[in-house]
Amino acid sequence: MGITRRQLLQSGIGVTALLLAAACASEDDAGTTQRGGTLRVGALGTAARIERDPHGNLSNDSDFLIASLVYDALTVPGADPTVAPRLATHWEADADNRRWTFTIAEGARFHNGAPVTAEDVVWSMRRLRSVGGASKMPVAADDITADGPNRVVFTVPESNTQLPLLLRLMTFTVPQGTTDFTAAIGTGPFRLESFQGGTARLVRNEHWHGAPPLLDAIEVTMFDSVTALGNAAIGGQIDLASNVGAIAGRTAAGRADLQVVRRPNDTMVGVAMRTADGPFADARVRTALRLGVDRTALVNQVHSGFGTVAADILGTADPAYDTALARRDRDVERAKTLLREAGFDTGRSYPFVTKAEVAGEVESAKVVATQLAEIGVRLDVQVVEPAAFYDQTWLTAPLYTVSWGTNDSVVFFAEKLMSSGTNRNETAFHDAEFDAAIARALAASGAEYLQACEEIQRIQFERGGYLVWGMADGVDIAAASVRGLPTLGGFARVQLERAWLA
Repeated sequence: MGITRRQLLQSGIGVTALLLAAACASEDDAGTTQRGGTLRVGALGTAARIERDPHGNLSNDSDFLIASLVYDALTVPGADPTVAPRLATHWEADADNRRWTFTIAEGARFHNGAPVTAEDVVWSMRRLRSVGGASKMPVAADDITADGPNRVVFTVPESNTQLPLLLRLMTFTVPQGTTDFTAAIGTGPFRLESFQGGTARLVRNEHWHGAPPLLDAIEVTMFDSVTALGNAAIGGQIDLASNVGAIAGRTAAGRADLQVVRRPNDTMVGVAMRTADGPFADARVRTALRLGVDRTALVNQVHSGFGTVAADILGTADPAYDTALARRDRDVERAKTLLREAGFDTGRSYPFVTKAEVAGEVESAKVVATQLAEIGVRLDVQVVEPAAFYDQTWLTAPLYTVSWGTNDSVVFFAEKLMSSGTNRNETAFHDAEFDAAIARALAASGAEYLQACEEIQRIQFERGGYLVWGMADGVDIAAASVRGLPTLGGFARVQLERAWLA
């Protein structure tokens, strides 16, 4: 198409048409797409955590999948750019990047036939702010307003070029005043036909504002374990096991009736080292730990090879990711030298807290501890329940494991996890130069933005508090007949509107 990432972000016009034209052109040229059929999808979830409110805590993968197909977010994950239009077809900012105007898709209607208005969007976004807080809606309720029948304005207190990215995924629009979500009246590519015990049947929305889905229906079944989910796909009870993991992927690999879909840069499982005080406050010690791990071995052992090596920077799928910093080889002797120079006490052991929250997290802590023993750092791996971890360890302990998904924005992670002003500063990292680089990135575009991103990553690499040794692939198992599945990491896996059955 000959259009760059920056041109798309800055143009603010015709984004939906461009992206949909590209997608449809590739499919039409292939001449293979087929309409019809029901896709049987399995996703993780437990009955006790079922949530029908799209603005609530959708902790079940199954609930989030259903909500993402029934309701439209304003924007969704993309490849390059990493933000793609959904209910909002385009957006533009004022000269200060503080007042952002989003235009609603022409012809967008709710499943009950009512047109979507700016007032519906404003009410929904304000409700999201009320229910979910700033983590789900980064704009104050009073600063979300309508500008005519199909334009919504978000005003932020400081320049922020990343607002379209921050409005991805959870910004589901419902009819103004909705309090009962049993009928699930949304604007998405599928509408709810039935829901029972966490299992839902969704049927094609023939009047969706986007390109009509190819499937007649999607049936979503909830599974309470990865093992049960993988077995259902391998046994043919479902057509797609979403985010089923590497073990099931290895089992399915090589079977003619199944395909393994690998979504790179899906999940980071790494280590947070406290920088403000304690045994890892010296940057030389943190560098020693980074040099002391064997990253390839970690990817092979923890992720069964379904992943890639990383080099201590968050946001590996960002088009602005600095590949020049993407390698850090193991150097045991250099690590030992740095520890001696820093006066690190190798005569004692240090608690290393982990929890079984994502696949491989506990195992990764054990492998890291074994590897770092070779440079003289003795770690006492302590496995705790996730609830206890967030109550007693997170944000305060000297050393613990962490995990994050949807790793496609360097600036997002820098601002939300590492800036001095964030309340989620997992490594207690406070660096004036780093904060200044974030501020420049949030206010800039084009070459200035890319330069600020490079500075953010350089500082992380040299003296940040994270040990990011690798990225896990997202692994889905699907029947050989399933086509058009998402290949982006993170929660982009729920974008099934272009899937079809051969």
